[in-house]
Amino acid sequence: MCHSLEDEKKALMPKRLRAPVYDDNTFEDSLGYPQEDGRTRRGRRSSCCHCIPARIVLALLSSAGFLIVFSLRSNLSVAMVAMVYSNASDTNVNRSLECMPKYGNHTPMVPLTEGEFQWNEQIQGIILGSFYYGYCLTQIPGGWLAQYFGGKRLIGVAVLVTSLLSLLSPIAARFNWWMLVGVRFLEGATQGVIYPAMHSMWGRWAPKSERSRLVTITYSGSGSGTTVGLIVSGYICQSQYIGGWPSCFYIFGGIGCVWFIIWMLVVHDLPGDHPRISAEELHLLQTTTSTLNTDENNMSDLKKLKPPWKSIFTSSAVWAIVAAHIATDFGFFTLSSCLPTYMKFILKYDIDKDGILSAVPYMAVMVTTIVTGLVADWIRDKKYLSTVATRKLMNTLGLLLPAGFMLGMCYTNCDSNLAVALLTLAIAVNGLTAAGYTCNHIDIAPKFSGILMGLTNTFGTTTGFIGPYIVGVLTDKNQSREQWQKFFFMVSAMYGVGGLVFLVFAKGEEQQWSIEASVKQNSTKTLNIQK
Repeated sequence: MCHSLEDEKKALMPKRLRAPVYDDNTFEDSLGYPQEDGRTRRGRRSSCCHCIPARIVLALLSSAGFLIVFSLRSNLSVAMVAMVYSNASDTNVNRSLECMPKYGNHTPMVPLTEGEFQWNEQIQGIILGSFYYGYCLTQIPGGWLAQYFGGKRLIGVAVLVTSLLSLLSPIAARFNWWMLVGVRFLEGATQGVIYPAMHSMWGRWAPKSERSRLVTITYSGSGSGTTVGLIVSGYICQSQYIGGWPSCFYIFGGIGCVWFIIWMLVVHDLPGDHPRISAEELHLLQTTTSTLNTDENNMSDLKKLKPPWKSIFTSSAVWAIVAAHIATDFGFFTLSSCLPTYMKFILKYDIDKDGILSAVPYMAVMVTTIVTGLVADWIRDKKYLSTVATRKLMNTLGLLLPAGFMLGMCYTNCDSNLAVALLTLAIAVNGLTAAGYTCNHIDIAPKFSGILMGLTNTFGTTTGFIGPYIVGVLTDKNQSREQWQKFFFMVSAMYGVGGLVFLVFAKGEEQQWSIEASVKQNSTKTLNIQK
């Protein structure tokens, strides 16, 4: 029986309707043929415009999301200075005047309008730390929820909820300070899922050769968000025309709600589900993300992956990340919460300059974070160093150098310029860890990177409430250079220990327990198909 050429083409068509898995020989031939959902590879385009890859859009939009949530997180530390009546702080006045005010004797040391709340240092420490009580509780669940429901929905809802809670913060504060603690606790709990969910997404969206730069672009939003939160909040608190300190919460909360809409419309959990991704980019992701987008190109398969918990908790590579994470977070979170207080009581800056100078270190770390990702990928691409050597280099520089700078903070006396310079250097150089331990979860266990981030971030974020409480205890009734020196010495010691532990125990390649868990999942899947 004879068949025409058209009949032969039709007979071949069903094979091309299968989910695409390209190789070097078939990739070009497969362009232009329809897929299972009726779309064509030629019809795929990247998000927003044809020239921007979908993974770059994800990096930029997620960075904007981190900017928003870190603005929401840090604005209270500046607003607190405006919210609290200055005499409510049980401060030893003689000791707090050991450094003379800047910009002349007539510069006010407090906001132009006195605060309305009678909260002492310990109450302020509890309020500032309450965010992190909730934040650390949802880290591990965040990794699991991202694997089960997808990072897109989890991140979007988390930003929306924390934005709505921000809108309620002024009402809660005026009702009772414990009510504000509750709101901040809930904000922390909702934000706690964001880091592990984002790490889970990058496990499927970041090619190995671009891993450092994409991850650092996303997480540079933490530095830029802290910068924006501190600077803008300082000006808002001084401006009664804008509405004073309550507007800090209203403005950032409203922006977060707008971002949620854009995120839900543009972002997709899996490259294979993206309606506008180019064929070339999909092929790149399918061949460079440890089979995450080939063998398991749907959420139902990802849900079945079972983390090897025993192996995770006994892995020296995991504990190396934990040590570095704790060290970095102790410095970052505590300084971002308490630096405005140090600027006000010790360096004697008024609130608008307080916000600007407190933000300078985080402005610097934003730049450092992006640059270090580009440099780390360049080092690996040129094969100057292996992955593990690159991670150790960046992490060691990012922790041991700041340890020295923070030690120097103990001996600045009343030299405010030197103090600001050392703080800026310490926090900026600490940004090098973004290409160190921060990316290392994806290196050692790409399929479980979200869960690992949740685990290590749980340990790290406990410092978010421990640190402010320690500062509150040290400075209660005694806002002096001597007490702050003790705190800076503690930060220096934490940086040093974390850097050394990571240097000794960190790994750079996918661990055997991660590979075996994936093989076991694939074997089970094959047996089910054969049945």
